[in-house]
Amino acid sequence: MSLTNKQKQFLKAKAHELKPVILLGGNGLTEGVVAEIEVALNFHELIKVKVPTEDREQKVLIMDAIIRETKAEKVQVIGKTLVLFRQSEAKKIILPRG
Repeated sequence: MSLTNKQKQFLKAKAHELKPVILLGGNGLTEGVVAEIEVALNFHELIKVKVPTEDREQKVLIMDAIIRETKAEKVQVIGKTLVLFRQSEAKKIILPRG
């Protein structure tokens, strides 16, 4: 599933008031963290993940790995915060068409 620009704008607006639900610790991206992200995506559909690293390349690699592992859509990246969306079977968030 690929998001259109209109859908991304809609999700960015919804994500604005959200707080990060996952905060990566000193161990980085572990299987446990990926599992927590999966649970959060299944429950919320739209989440923020904070990747606290000063190394820009490492941050990009971690964010890409999260997207790949969870099969979620990247809505946006703001500094160290990644906004992810993955629609669940319940379809709690109805995306606009087109």
